[in-house]
Amino acid sequence: MALTHLLILALIQGVTEFLPISSSGHLILLPNLTGLTDQGQALDVAVHVGTLVAVVLYFWSDVKVVTTGVGRLARGRIDTQGAFWALCLLIATIPVVLCGLALKLSGYNDVLRSTAVIGWTMLIFGVVLYWADQSGPTVKKAANWSIKDAAIMGLWQALALIPGTSRSGITITAGRQLGYDRESAARLAMLMSIPTILASGTLLGVEVAQEANMAILRDAAIAAVFAFLAALAALTLMMRLLKSVSFTPYVIYRVVLGVILLIIAYT
Repeated sequence: MALTHLLILALIQGVTEFLPISSSGHLILLPNLTGLTDQGQALDVAVHVGTLVAVVLYFWSDVKVVTTGVGRLARGRIDTQGAFWALCLLIATIPVVLCGLALKLSGYNDVLRSTAVIGWTMLIFGVVLYWADQSGPTVKKAANWSIKDAAIMGLWQALALIPGTSRSGITITAGRQLGYDRESAARLAMLMSIPTILASGTLLGVEVAQEANMAILRDAAIAAVFAFLAALAALTLMMRLLKSVSFTPYVIYRVVLGVILLIIAYT
């Protein structure tokens, strides 16, 4: 694949994965609107690996706490913050994994990959994000995360399987509606992305492992590195801006893009 195409793909995935504007929707729109060839599952896995490394690195202190708690949780001991957060992440991940498998086995995941669907989800869930951000109270911090809230956010996260919804956007929406402040809602949404990206990346990786060759591996490595750099930059910028800026700029982008896509789809 041409280097320019790889860079575009990596930048789109890296920048949009953690911003509430839908990475999957943008990746589907790339071939739909430009005529470029679909990047294929191998590169999908590669850019997801890049963004996964970025979020793990950025939230390393939290990831380390959760990682140390996984072993205790496996032994049935939930006596540390790490073990409790590991349990919350497990509960929050179950809905998206089950719904993702159901969509894949039924074939409906391909049906949803259309410009019209992405246009509607961009528009609708952009408005929902604005509503939650403006009306949601700010009485909870990430440290207040509970099993009940993890389950609710997990159910909302399953909606992100519809292209254009945005996994980070819908989980941030849920967090704000549950009363978490903007930074805490984003922090929890990013932590929830780690097992979700791992699950989807593993599933896709198993499928493409048989087809891998040196050319694909080279392209995948390039895409992963640039996706990592773009994701780390976008994540750092968003988390800093949330100290003083609401989610409204992302909402405006979603609404404008959604309207444009609907015009394209229906004319």
